[in-house]
Amino acid sequence: MTRTRWIALACLLLSCGFSALWGVSMLRSSPNLMIDFKGVYYDTRCLLLHTDPYKDGEPLRVYLAEGGKLPQSFEGPREVLRRDVYPPTTSIFVAPFAMLPWGLACRLWMVFSIGVFVLASFLMWDMGAIYAPFLCGALICFALANTEVFFAFGNPAGIAVSLCVVAVWCFLKDRFVWAGVLCLAVSLAMKPHDAGLVWLYFLLAGGLNRKRALQTLAVTAVFGLAAIVWVTPVSPHWMQELHSNLLVTSAPGGSSDPGLGNINSRGPGIIIALQSVIVVFRDDPRIYNPISNLICGALLLVWAIRTLRSRFSQTSAWLALAAVVPLALLAVYHRPHDAKLLLLAVPACAMLWAGGGSMRWFALLVTSAGIVFTGDIPLTVLRILTNNLHISTAGLFGQMLTVALMRPTELILLAMGIFYLWIYLQHEPVKGRP
Repeated sequence: MTRTRWIALACLLLSCGFSALWGVSMLRSSPNLMIDFKGVYYDTRCLLLHTDPYKDGEPLRVYLAEGGKLPQSFEGPREVLRRDVYPPTTSIFVAPFAMLPWGLACRLWMVFSIGVFVLASFLMWDMGAIYAPFLCGALICFALANTEVFFAFGNPAGIAVSLCVVAVWCFLKDRFVWAGVLCLAVSLAMKPHDAGLVWLYFLLAGGLNRKRALQTLAVTAVFGLAAIVWVTPVSPHWMQELHSNLLVTSAPGGSSDPGLGNINSRGPGIIIALQSVIVVFRDDPRIYNPISNLICGALLLVWAIRTLRSRFSQTSAWLALAAVVPLALLAVYHRPHDAKLLLLAVPACAMLWAGGGSMRWFALLVTSAGIVFTGDIPLTVLRILTNNLHISTAGLFGQMLTVALMRPTELILLAMGIFYLWIYLQHEPVKGRP
């Protein structure tokens, strides 16, 4: 590697080291010890012990039977361990860790999560450094320095998002393509709502990209078939039970409920979904779900048509990904750890910055704002500042103030998606036109 690349890698490692050390310190003082990984670990332990993980309370029973303890004053572990909300394919990849003792498994999971995220970050710097190396380095280092919760909770999104980013680099660089296919297939199998629209881009882009998307789908189907063969004898009604579990978490008061009455969605950025903005004005799923689907669906339809009619190029690919990633985060329920997928927008930002003109400043503004307002430290500070605010949502002014203070992440991501979609639409002639 050149001297510049070594310096960039050192900066990325220092930023990641800052987050990792802080994350480890959080583990020692918090009852949330790798709580998200603990959930998938004991879900998979159930399968290894031929017990149904989708049955309410079964993962918790296995956890307690194996010596686990619940904090007296904290319900987080109890809720996470009550029911499995992941597809069976997730357990395929967690199984090697679930065969190990808890202590060793959680340490290896954290090390692997950190390693693959650093790799993904470096590869995005590699792509963006062609246009603006310093700008790319600053944005990515900031993202890496704000992943404390990302590492401390051990959510599978850490690995799924990173593998998705690695796959994009492999495809667009046309290097290690089969590794890219495998990475994207694993990402799709673990977190389909994170990698799904990225995969869709390659399918719609046509040509060699479509071939790679179909290869990825075939590998994902193999993972899915293996998971079904494994899970069905243990949990013959897993599809119905998984659906029921997801309904419970999204019901009023559930962990995925965007409503104002849900303690999990009161703070800024805890839940990322366009519904959490609309709910401020009308807390009724019959209202906020259709409106959110209409807005996101219309924007994604325009994006899909443009992709189908575009000539493929590196430039169009980065603009398309920068447009679809924030929209993907808004379309369905996500958490800040899923938003690390915004790394895919950094090369597009660098490209526009290098191109000059007024658009460079808009690109920098929306991209940096998206990364900042999905970062762990800024969100924590914002939650502390707004924790004791009691704003009435009875009137329009109070509702708008609530959105501005309590839901800035969604507004920024919407602005980011619309901006890059607009740039993408203007980028180049469509197929068949001069």
